[in-house]
Amino acid sequence: MKIISFNVNGIRAIAQKNFFEDMENQNPDIICLQETKATADQVKDTVKSLFGYEVYANEAVKKGYSGTAIITKHTPISVSYDIQIEEHDQEGRVTCAEFEKFFLVTVYTPNSGGELARLGYRQTWDAAFLDYLKQLEDKKPVLVCGDLNVAHKEIDLARPKANYNKFAGFMQEEIDGMDNYHKVGIVDTFRHKYPEVVKYTWWSYRGGAREKNVGWRIDYFLASEKLLQLVEDAFILNEVHGSDHCPVGVLIRD
Repeated sequence: MKIISFNVNGIRAIAQKNFFEDMENQNPDIICLQETKATADQVKDTVKSLFGYEVYANEAVKKGYSGTAIITKHTPISVSYDIQIEEHDQEGRVTCAEFEKFFLVTVYTPNSGGELARLGYRQTWDAAFLDYLKQLEDKKPVLVCGDLNVAHKEIDLARPKANYNKFAGFMQEEIDGMDNYHKVGIVDTFRHKYPEVVKYTWWSYRGGAREKNVGWRIDYFLASEKLLQLVEDAFILNEVHGSDHCPVGVLIRD
C-alpha cells in the first residue's frame, strides 16, 4: 500500500497546475491532503477526475482556510473528523480513516505564527492531539501523516542556529511536542529508515529558497512502533512541485 501526504496550499489552486498528473504518475493507494482551503464539497468536486478514489474531507468554519482530506482506493471501515474538543475542532485539521491494521490520521498542525502569537495554543493542541492518538492506539496502531509545522532536529532544516527559539517551526516548545510523540512510541518513519539523510519538505517562496534548497522538513509520517515492521520504505518527493511543500510518503506491507 502506497500512501502519500501532501500539503497542497489550496486544492483548487494546485488543481490548476500538475497535481493530477503528479498523482497519476505516483499512483498511490491513498492520498492525504492538508491545507485544502476549501469546503468538503469543493474538495470532492475538485478531485472528481481522480478515477477510482473515495474522498473524505474536513473543513474549517472559516471559509478558504485550513482543511484536510483522505482520498483512498480502499474503502475504510470507518471515517471520523476532528478530535472532539470544541476548542480544537474549528479548523478542519484532522481526518481519520480506520483500516484493518491501523488508523490513518492526516493532520494539519497549527502554525505558531510569524509573531509566535499562537505558540501557547500550539502547545495546547499538541497535548490534546497526542491524547487523541493514544486513545486510538488503545484500539489498534496509528499511522499519522501531515504538516506538523515543526523541524524536529537540526538535520531537519537548513539553518538551525539562525532559527532556533526565534521562529515558528523550531521553537523548543514545538520540538518538545514532537519529542512527546516519540516518548510514547509514535515514531518518525523517514528518520527511522534514514537517520542521516538530509531532505526537506517545505521552502519559503522568498529568495529562491527552493532552488537553493534552503528548506525545512516539517511534513511527516509517524507510526506506532507496532506498525514499524510493516513500513517497507519512507520517502520524500522533492521533484513534485505545485505547492510550497512537497509530498512525503510510505510503503506499507499488506
